[in-house]
Amino acid sequence: MKKLRVGVLFGGRSGEHEVSLLSAASVLKAIDRKKYEVTSIGITKEGRWVTATDAQRLLAGETAPASSRLRAGDPEATAPAAVLARGESVIVPPVPSETKTGALIPFETDARTVDIQAGAAGPGTSSSVLSLDVILPVLHGTFGEDGTIQGLFELAGIAYVGSGVLGSATGMDKDVMKRLFAAAKLPIPKHVSFLRADWEAGHRKTIAKVEAALRYPVFVKPANLGSSVGITKAHDRKELGPAIDLAASYDRKIVVEQGVGGKGGKARELEVAVLGNDHPEASVVGEIVPSKEFYDYEAKYLSEGSDLIIPAKLTKAQTKRVQQMAIAAFRACDCSGLARVDFLMEPTSSSGKAGRIYLNEINTMPGFTSISMYPKLWAASGVAYPELIDRLIALALERRAEKDRTGYSR
Repeated sequence: MKKLRVGVLFGGRSGEHEVSLLSAASVLKAIDRKKYEVTSIGITKEGRWVTATDAQRLLAGETAPASSRLRAGDPEATAPAAVLARGESVIVPPVPSETKTGALIPFETDARTVDIQAGAAGPGTSSSVLSLDVILPVLHGTFGEDGTIQGLFELAGIAYVGSGVLGSATGMDKDVMKRLFAAAKLPIPKHVSFLRADWEAGHRKTIAKVEAALRYPVFVKPANLGSSVGITKAHDRKELGPAIDLAASYDRKIVVEQGVGGKGGKARELEVAVLGNDHPEASVVGEIVPSKEFYDYEAKYLSEGSDLIIPAKLTKAQTKRVQQMAIAAFRACDCSGLARVDFLMEPTSSSGKAGRIYLNEINTMPGFTSISMYPKLWAASGVAYPELIDRLIALALERRAEKDRTGYSR
């Protein structure tokens, strides 16, 4: 059989750039080369696209900045992965062409330019040509997980792994996401949202709004970011202002959530992996016991000590409830392919009563190293890492075929 041509796209301009490199390195190590013809495509922090050769060279760690201390990946394969800082061979970001097969044609053509085409082998321009059947965008955060690059793929008619424009955008924006969860009657923590402009126009008014709706401690988050970047737990008014300033440096919209469990105890952090398109499946439930007060960026990627418990110690009824809520959240945001859904559970009361479970958020392109929670949850559910990659590629092609059934003109 002819090998499927898969492009693994990684890096990007977001604050989760290094995490993307770790994920991509694990994917490139595990993907079945007997089934797929694999090409690496990198995007630097400055937004420059680098050719497959340079992307591989940089990913292999020929030059390694200080950020290589990230430890949340397969140590043997990904320790030097956080290296995509700059590239010598640059491709001009492509634009869609007007073809039925789908293709991305460069703005201009020169010796360094690569044409990414879907389903069309052979030379397309005088420059080198990279023909692809499907793209696996292992991009986390802004410009990779928020619907922007998904829109580019949609315009080009190229199959790609993960949620579409709408699912990606709603999965990234915590404010819109919570509105959809509420519309689906899913339990969520109390929260308020406001714009950076509102905060800059009047600190006292914004703080009064937060304190009127919520009780301390609260979590202050940029609405559009992941990997817990820019998130702070504020225990009182003194900590609230600096927390909002930090969140506002990452996004124009800020979300403040009431801490589940309040001052009486730390919430349990539960996670479920979802896989599928129109008929999604949920994995076993996992639990994270962070080494810090909550599972922030440092606890996830820099420090040791956080424990992953798979499966989580829940009753059968609790497990079923969390899995059902995960699938409902996936559908509420119109997701496809994959997502990790996160929950917060109140601590057990002094009388022994089980705490309530709240839906926290959905992540449409979760960390994907071989030791990240998403692959580990599926491994515990009977789907090994290489098989998981196979299923995601198959789901991407299935979704593209379904999309191609839709007519756009009379």
